[in-house]
Amino acid sequence: MKPASRLVHPPAPSGGGGAATVNPAIQKGSTVLLPDAAALYDDDAYVTYGRNGLAAHEALKAALCDLEAAAAVELYPSGVAAIAGALLAVLGAGDELLMADTAYKPTRRFCDRTLARFGVRTLYYDPTLPPDAIAGQMGPRTRAIFLESPGSLSFEMQDIPALAAEARKRGVLSLIDNTWGAGHLLKPLDLGVDVSIQSLTKYVGGHSDAFMGAAAARDPDLTARLHAGVIDLGWSVAAEDAYGMLRGLRTLDVRLKRHGESAMAVARWLQTREEVVAVLHPALPGAPGHDLWKRDFTGACGLFALVLKPAPAGATAAFLDALEMFGLGFSWGGFESLAIDCDPQLTVRSFRRDYGGGLVRLHIGLEDPEDLVADLERGLAAFRSSAGS
Repeated sequence: MKPASRLVHPPAPSGGGGAATVNPAIQKGSTVLLPDAAALYDDDAYVTYGRNGLAAHEALKAALCDLEAAAAVELYPSGVAAIAGALLAVLGAGDELLMADTAYKPTRRFCDRTLARFGVRTLYYDPTLPPDAIAGQMGPRTRAIFLESPGSLSFEMQDIPALAAEARKRGVLSLIDNTWGAGHLLKPLDLGVDVSIQSLTKYVGGHSDAFMGAAAARDPDLTARLHAGVIDLGWSVAAEDAYGMLRGLRTLDVRLKRHGESAMAVARWLQTREEVVAVLHPALPGAPGHDLWKRDFTGACGLFALVLKPAPAGATAAFLDALEMFGLGFSWGGFESLAIDCDPQLTVRSFRRDYGGGLVRLHIGLEDPEDLVADLERGLAAFRSSAGS
């Protein structure tokens, strides 16, 4: 089947009461009753505890395995929990982690606060460097490299297969935050990456009403370590949320197409505006990293950034405050359009750049793009007024 059909027809769920249903049952329970005494300790054959996953959880994991072309998928209560769980599964005291300097802020926070306390050193690398230059920073203690492509906030693209190959040659594991690609637009495991992680909270859920994360892998040792981490650290997700994420998968293809098409329309319009210095969207021809995007991705989502002209303090806030359809919020991937000022988050980066003005991230939702353009026109008018131009 084609990818869109596979999302609608994932591995078959089980029905209840003898009747087959198109969705799995929502089972709520901590205790699982087993058929006989031998089954009590047969962990390979039976689910012995509700936290390990019941019908909706198993159906979701099977569907995500199909989506990511993985051997196994583990579920976590949030996207950052999935990142933390994957990193804890592969790192130990004394190890070094190479982390993209553009990483999602909670990822950086986990590395700098929690991993550091357990003797793991995080080295941040400039993701715009060539793969061999990044690989040259791998030393004898380097255990893993973490990629983001495109990078959080500023959308730098990385050569994923080249970096995965360089890491593998050196015995270094590669992990990637695949939330922008939602497991559908990008297949990191096919490109040689060891662990693909995504926040299901974003596009898979699609309705801004549930939290979850997932980590997918093929190597049996890695899948076993991911699973052990979930069990040992006591993570679990609610059956209702697993059901909701599975429901979101059914419409992921059509939603992503709408997000992507509308985002491109808005991005092209922004390119024509004199108030805008640059539009940072890898799917735009001529944008930095466009060739990598075209090679590795099958489409684009609704998330990108724009750079406003240099202006006095407060002009970016005036732009944002004038917006009526765009909400001001950090999470994204739902049906609604959002905007944030990125500049306060850039101060922690090791390789800081001058983008030429204020950096604003937009998430283009499912509204009519003409209405979104009209709203941005309102914001740009406020920006001009505040900037005195």
